[in-house]
Amino acid sequence: MAGDFGNGYDEVLPVVDKPREECGIFGIYGPGFDVARLTYYGLYALQHRGQESAGIAVGNGSKIRLAKGMGLVSDVFNDEKLGSFQGHLAIGHVRYSTTGSNNPANAQPLVFNYSRGMIGLSHNGNISNIAELRRQLSSTGSVFQSTTDSEVIVNLIARYSQNSLVEAIVKSMIDLKGAYSLLVLTENKLIGIRDPFGFRPLCLGRKGDAYILASESCALDTIGAEFVRDLEPGEIVVIDEDGLQSLQSLQVPRRKAHCIFEYIYFARPDSRIDGFNVNRVRYEMGRQLAREYPVEADLVIPVPDSGTIAARGFAWESGIPFEEGLMKNRYVGRTFIQPTQDIRELGVRLKLNPVRHILQGKRVVLIDDSIVRGTTSGKIVSMVRECGAREVHFCLSSPPTKLPCYYGIDTSLSELIAAHKTVEEIREYISADGLHYLSQEGLLGIFGEARGNFCTACFSGDYPTYVPDPNLQGKLVFEEEHGCG
Repeated sequence: MAGDFGNGYDEVLPVVDKPREECGIFGIYGPGFDVARLTYYGLYALQHRGQESAGIAVGNGSKIRLAKGMGLVSDVFNDEKLGSFQGHLAIGHVRYSTTGSNNPANAQPLVFNYSRGMIGLSHNGNISNIAELRRQLSSTGSVFQSTTDSEVIVNLIARYSQNSLVEAIVKSMIDLKGAYSLLVLTENKLIGIRDPFGFRPLCLGRKGDAYILASESCALDTIGAEFVRDLEPGEIVVIDEDGLQSLQSLQVPRRKAHCIFEYIYFARPDSRIDGFNVNRVRYEMGRQLAREYPVEADLVIPVPDSGTIAARGFAWESGIPFEEGLMKNRYVGRTFIQPTQDIRELGVRLKLNPVRHILQGKRVVLIDDSIVRGTTSGKIVSMVRECGAREVHFCLSSPPTKLPCYYGIDTSLSELIAAHKTVEEIREYISADGLHYLSQEGLLGIFGEARGNFCTACFSGDYPTYVPDPNLQGKLVFEEEHGCG
């Protein structure tokens, strides 16, 4: 699981009552292009997926150069550093740690020398059988310099280095269980890989003669590239001087398991993932919430920013006016001056401030995307009441998160309030007049015929692949019924 941010942020300012973002990856094969700067801008567009570290590796045909560090993309790179990179292909990474603590050794991309030359790797996701693989590799002489599962993937590829690189990747995919979208860089090849269930997104774009691979289509838009398509689950894309070649891994499941939280929370609203516009999906979540929870109220108020689009959908469907009654301080980041012990309770107010003249005397419906611990939600309800709201109803555009995710979202069973309390008990805990979670049936119904293409394990316990907790093994229905073929 993830380590602390290392600056006391979560302890001092406990306003991030959300599932943790995953990681963002970006790659480009573009002779004649300034690939380092394009990668920088692509990572900037993916910054919402990870704010802990950033890195870029550039290949020039004979070697790979790497620069990475802790902090935001703009903290790690400047014009001078970007200008020093010369090459025609690159990969980049922004990280929030799920496996491995937040130290510089775990920042990505990872770059190694192996028997066939240099190799770089950027990874989004989480390998659920990582402990077993690490033990196996260590017993045969592998040495690890970090605590990330990404380094295990590189060692797996190196173990099969008697084969071609693509063959080594195919063999490694047989060993790997869990979620991974990968970018692999050599001195002259860019390779994109999506796991056989398609947990994590990865899309392909074009900019002139350049090919781009990215976690989300918003990164393509940022650099002026054209969206081509999403990679299929289990697909391997190889890009080099001969163009683009698409291969299929040996493990192809008979169903897909895209992470439903990409649509609920992780992805940028302007992205399109696996055929669905994220903004439109969130709007429909709000409309469905209004159908499921008809309530007499005066205002619909979003918890910014993740609840805003669903709140607009709720307002449209219910006919209740939409207002922005909570103002977000967009300049509160990880590096602000820490408040003293005696004012830690002011943490939520540093980030969100209610607008009294909007809320006073009103019956309010607050819309947010999810609740993890419930601590922040309770403080928001309290702030709204202190501003004179007569009633406060809390609606979530996702079902209750009851179980941990082993595929790249940093949640543990102990911190999930819905794992230990009923909906009524949660309502009492956050002191709301009403509480409603979007039903799983209502959520999946938004996707129509594609409703069966999603992983909902954190709601239902239906884990698509191996998980390391023996208490959950009885819930593994997907792999037995829909195994790879």
